[in-house]
Amino acid sequence: FSRTCLIPFHQPRASGSMQEVLGQQFALSDVLFFCKKGLESIVDDQVTQRFSSEELASWNLLTRTNQNFRYISLRLTIIWGVGVFIRYGVLFPLRFTLAIIGLSWLVIGTTLVGFLPDSSVKNWLSELVHLTCYRICARGLSATVHYHNKENRPQKGGICVANHTTPIDVVILANDGCYAMVGQVHGGLLGVIQRSMVRSCPHVWFERSEMKDRHAVTSRLRAHVAAKTKLPILIFPEGTCINNTSVMMFKKGSFEIGGTIYPVAIKYDPRFGDAFWNSSKFNMVNYLLRMMTSWAIVVNVWYLPPMTLQDGEDAAQFANRVKSAIAHQGGLLDLDWDGGLKRGKVKDSFKEEQQKMYSSLIVGHNGINNL
Repeated sequence: FSRTCLIPFHQPRASGSMQEVLGQQFALSDVLFFCKKGLESIVDDQVTQRFSSEELASWNLLTRTNQNFRYISLRLTIIWGVGVFIRYGVLFPLRFTLAIIGLSWLVIGTTLVGFLPDSSVKNWLSELVHLTCYRICARGLSATVHYHNKENRPQKGGICVANHTTPIDVVILANDGCYAMVGQVHGGLLGVIQRSMVRSCPHVWFERSEMKDRHAVTSRLRAHVAAKTKLPILIFPEGTCINNTSVMMFKKGSFEIGGTIYPVAIKYDPRFGDAFWNSSKFNMVNYLLRMMTSWAIVVNVWYLPPMTLQDGEDAAQFANRVKSAIAHQGGLLDLDWDGGLKRGKVKDSFKEEQQKMYSSLIVGHNGINNL
């Protein structure tokens, strides 16, 4: 069986006490039920398909999993060729130029603002530079973003959580407001950008050793949230990119910090371009090239009402409640599976839980309690 298959739990015909089971009350249909569901789960399970690009009902003249689409007819081949020329010969140079301008201004602008003393003027200039740069970068992707319920936009001292499809999620959200980013310290060009950004705005960057220390990370985030004058923290609790058809398990650590949670649902329109980053297939450079040579990035963003921890609710339950609200608003499938299965294995505790549920279907709840 697939390591990530999830068999729907429908009550088979045979059930009852252990004595009935030992009395051979099974029928062939009981065996076929589990075989049928197991094979269905192998063919179309709920996890692995979330880590590959979403299939469309019709071709959008972009490269797809089936390379033969473009050769269906001569007319379609000509149209596809014209589209390639427009995307690579006209749109890509313009978009690349805008992206370079946006990133250059981000580094230069934030560095210059960083020399100013801490004051309201510095904060205002920092937000202006960030907004301007992110909006230029969004134009470099031909991003068309529709924001809904702007009255619920994250406020200072809060935590913004959203479903995660692509690194571009940051640009999409920061195009409408400033956030304090959270992430690991990097080297190279990304490191230069990080160091320049933190000079003008209190972003939260961690060293690799700190990222492994859960308490240290939580303490720094709590200190940031406690300062009500600082920008809201932007966090993607799934911890990995999902193909925008579903929302997977939210890590509870983001909900142990305290403060007000501002949920945000992000839904991309795959007809104009596949925004999903399959990191196991494409590196960042190849991915950005694909984005800049797509037709456009069309996305809807919904700001949901702020949510707080309720009485008697733990962090895991709070995370699931926020996840369900985001999935419902964005029209996404709400899954309980961990996005870490993209590269890891299913935990033994989860396997045991599924085995107990399977057993209860066969021998009945009374039989399980008497084992």
